[in-house]
Amino acid sequence: MRYEVAVRAQAALGEGPTWDAAGARLIWVDILGRRVHTYDPATGRRTVRTTETHVGAAKPRTGGGLVLNLRDGIGLADPDGTFRMLVRDAVPGRRGNDAAVAPDGSLWAGTMRYDEAPGGGTLTRVTGDGTAVTVLDDVTVSNGTGWSPDGRLMYYADTPTRRIDVFDHDGGRISGRRPLAGIEDGAGFPDGLTVDADGCVWVALWDGAAVRRYTPDGRLDLVLPLPVPRVTACAFGGAGLGDLYLTTARTGLAAPHPVAGSLLVVPGAGTGLAQPAFAG
Repeated sequence: MRYEVAVRAQAALGEGPTWDAAGARLIWVDILGRRVHTYDPATGRRTVRTTETHVGAAKPRTGGGLVLNLRDGIGLADPDGTFRMLVRDAVPGRRGNDAAVAPDGSLWAGTMRYDEAPGGGTLTRVTGDGTAVTVLDDVTVSNGTGWSPDGRLMYYADTPTRRIDVFDHDGGRISGRRPLAGIEDGAGFPDGLTVDADGCVWVALWDGAAVRRYTPDGRLDLVLPLPVPRVTACAFGGAGLGDLYLTTARTGLAAPHPVAGSLLVVPGAGTGLAQPAFAG
């Protein structure tokens, strides 16, 4: 497998690639740059929207527009550009981080403290009407979240734990937390993740210069090395959901690689799962 540069950029903290099936486009964010990017691989068309605060994730909505995991809560951007807050949850020193949409259309939004203080983050389930329930607290850096093809398992990474955990998932509730896989010392930290059509978990490695794929039983069966140390997240997109898109970061690097901060793609890497839109 070989990577290509899909969008050459210098994002400080690129994150959250998401395939928007209705718009046939890839959505991703630069958290620290306060930018939401879209990219149409068929035409090369790109858009950039600037947010007022740091933006951890942007996901498509069923009625069009985007749901945003922001510094101070969850916001909604309508197709005409109108913006409003759905859930306001401002905590000094904390911001939104990665997020994912569950099979039932709810948004599972993570937070973290800017100083990465242990236990300062959360994972919250938000429904379309704005009901918000914290499902995990005592989180440090809430990151990748994804579901098995049948929706019965949820995968999750609290980055400093160096683990990908798995939960039983039923009707928006999770239980039975246990480790799926651990990242050994020197190999980086688990960041964003995605699940493919075979139920394998692909995880980006911050400070690991790679993406790994784990089978549903936790066996490592593929390592995709990359030239950038800070690979932040991955998602399948494009025609047939066969291309793996990767976001990367430049922040904190003394001498960033020339493509650090760009959106990368590995054509024909596998087959992804169609991702639901936020039901709100």
